[in-house]
Amino acid sequence: MTAAVAAVDLGATSGRVMLGYVGHDELRLVPVARFPNNPVRVFDGLHWNILELYRNVLAGLASAVRDEPDIRSIAVDSWAVDYALMTNGRMLGNPYHYRDERTAAGVDATHTIVGPAELYAANGLQFLSFNTLYQLAAEQLAGSLDGADSMLLVPDLLNFWLTGVSRAEQTNASTTGLLDVHTGRWHDTLIERLGLPRRLLPEVIAPGSTVGTLLPAVAAEIGAPASLAVSAVGSHDTASAVVAVPAVGDDFAYISSGTWSLVGVELEQPVVSEASRAANFTNEGGVDGRIRFLQNVSGLWLLSESVRTWERSGEQIDLPTLISAARGVTAPVAVFDAGDPRFIAPGDMPQRIADWCIEHGRPVPQSRAEFVRSILESLADAYSRSIETAAALSGKRIEVIHIVGGGSQNALLCQLTADRTGRPVLAGPVEATAIGNVLVQARAQGLVSGSLEALRAIVATTFAPVRYEPTGR
Repeated sequence: MTAAVAAVDLGATSGRVMLGYVGHDELRLVPVARFPNNPVRVFDGLHWNILELYRNVLAGLASAVRDEPDIRSIAVDSWAVDYALMTNGRMLGNPYHYRDERTAAGVDATHTIVGPAELYAANGLQFLSFNTLYQLAAEQLAGSLDGADSMLLVPDLLNFWLTGVSRAEQTNASTTGLLDVHTGRWHDTLIERLGLPRRLLPEVIAPGSTVGTLLPAVAAEIGAPASLAVSAVGSHDTASAVVAVPAVGDDFAYISSGTWSLVGVELEQPVVSEASRAANFTNEGGVDGRIRFLQNVSGLWLLSESVRTWERSGEQIDLPTLISAARGVTAPVAVFDAGDPRFIAPGDMPQRIADWCIEHGRPVPQSRAEFVRSILESLADAYSRSIETAAALSGKRIEVIHIVGGGSQNALLCQLTADRTGRPVLAGPVEATAIGNVLVQARAQGLVSGSLEALRAIVATTFAPVRYEPTGR
């Protein structure tokens, strides 16, 4: 029997609501709603417009229920690290955007108490200045935590608004820096040493758990029964995306390619060696207790922010045409460090790339096509370095690379990645995050069964990836 679930998938630049139809021999996605996710800058910094996002989510869920009145459950995934502070169920302000510049003081305050090596041994996370614990430290310094009684990461916040139940899903909680990398529970000793209020942190639940059922007012608004379940899935979007990697063995690396690129391997146990810390690799929670051993690499943000810069002059940019022109660039282009911190904040990305090239004695791209080729070559180079390091640190053999997410549609990026890594690249599915969300819900509802490998076999059968062989250039 085939039944449907609804997946809410929120990315850093857009969101969507999908119906997922799952049965013994069926896995099908039907888009219901898509909407932009545009941050807002006000006097105190850059924020997410979370209420607008939630309004769009409710409208999308209402459409899903109209199209499929008998959906079995709803689940939300989103980007990581960002949160809302709450008191008595009320949000104290729009969540800050992770690209806001306020966190430097929080980094210094945290490392004064717990040094980077000790911190890594506790939480297993790579250093990123916007990790949740640094954001909270900055809030603590500003006195902003005093009136808060809880902190909810973005998907947990939406689950709370849907159900009235406050919980922290484990895969996203693992990105805060406050979870014990070995137990998957809040690291109470670390939290106490950092002077952060333990009251802020809700109970941690695993993917596949039921968060609750819809609040009556929410059920009425979307036209669903109040008994409809809201499930926890891999609510960190990468955790859901990795579920949907169509791998047929375990000798693979994955690249979840979107605004960010998450490049790594799946392990049974974390790697918290000094070499791993020095390489800035992270150990994040995955579905079924797996470890996502990976590196955050700047992704298609470099390209999208460049396009936004060019369009500020009033010109409309056709991205497929621009990528086609980049494919035709035959002269060598500069390969720059895609992980340089200067590329994190919004702004004039082409000028920043040019500045990097000048500082490092590299040729500055002279046309938009050359800029695009330089960006894609640089991303492929970063992917290659991360994959080789992941293999060396984890001891895992990597025979094939799976690229999922939006970047899997970029044939030039996929081919460049195959060329630079010397390994076949299997591209797709594009909607991997929504697929992983749907499959974990479906398993919780008894529509499918089995291990992650069994779920991936369903994906491989349904969404055949596109294969790119290295050219040996």
